[in-house]
Amino acid sequence: MTRLVRSVFVLGVAALLTLGYAGAADAGDGSGTSGKPPAGEGGGEGSSGSGSIGAQVQYKTNFKGTKGSSHIAASNGPWKPPLCWTQPKFTPKQYKEEEKKTAPIDPTTGKTLPGWNKGKDFHEGDKGAWWYRTYAVDQLKSGNVEFADMEKCTTIKGVQWVKAGDPPPDAISPLALAGLAYAETKLPAPPVTLRPGADNQIVNLPTHVRFDAPLDRVWVTARFNHLGVDLAATTVATPVALRVDAGTEFADPKTCEYDLTKGKSEKSGKSGFQVDTSKADCNIAFRKSSGDGSYPLKAQVTWKVTWTDSANPDGAPQQPDLPAGLSTFEQDVAVKEVQSVNR
Repeated sequence: MTRLVRSVFVLGVAALLTLGYAGAADAGDGSGTSGKPPAGEGGGEGSSGSGSIGAQVQYKTNFKGTKGSSHIAASNGPWKPPLCWTQPKFTPKQYKEEEKKTAPIDPTTGKTLPGWNKGKDFHEGDKGAWWYRTYAVDQLKSGNVEFADMEKCTTIKGVQWVKAGDPPPDAISPLALAGLAYAETKLPAPPVTLRPGADNQIVNLPTHVRFDAPLDRVWVTARFNHLGVDLAATTVATPVALRVDAGTEFADPKTCEYDLTKGKSEKSGKSGFQVDTSKADCNIAFRKSSGDGSYPLKAQVTWKVTWTDSANPDGAPQQPDLPAGLSTFEQDVAVKEVQSVNR
């Protein structure tokens, strides 16, 4: 990329970011009406728009959030959500009012000069809506946007009149909503319990891992319902595997990976995905004491993420595939050396 092209690209991104970034799964259309999406906890809903003419994307999730939970961290994957699309924003009357705000003002009276709307067709009385080009602002903030993607966005009209029932190319779609829902997904930290405990690890003694509570699926629905367009998409994250990293070279093995199984917890009676490595072939064993310090043992759950083109998390999975998600929990473990051990 030449210096000139790179400079134009950076300036373009900077200009788009001034549209009003407001959250991890936000969308901005340049009008200043895009606001902060809901936190995505407690099964609630909220609008990412400001009033009846805002972005109108609503979110609903089944995950209430727990200590240590965080937004989904995507593993390496080929999927990339749409960067931009067009969506309905104004009725003819609202669009006329919006245009009037930028009309010339008589400095002596402070009133709009007559004739400001001469030759302009606002389609008053027609069935349809004014559509605006809209960006997934979280992608712009990520710094991973390619010039080709930005260039493609310029082919979408900034503002256009669209007849009812005749959506234009690059109209908002379930795939675009799936991207917003993915960015809004929060995952719980792995509920890992060690045996022996983290403060009482023993040299050469295998470390058994289990969940103190089963993990359940996490799903988020993003819905757009505005001016005759009603679409939804739901991302569903399912925990499938656990990876444990000893955090030191003085362990054999240094890492272990386990498949999660679905079942009911004997302790809580709740159903979900869980693990107990007491009978597994792989269990980390520390070969050297941590002395007066500790080792940063890390547990990471991999979540398979699918999406449906509706508000139903149990609907048929759609293509393209979404990248797997990760949630991580790290804890310090103190490893001691003793002459004999009794479990």
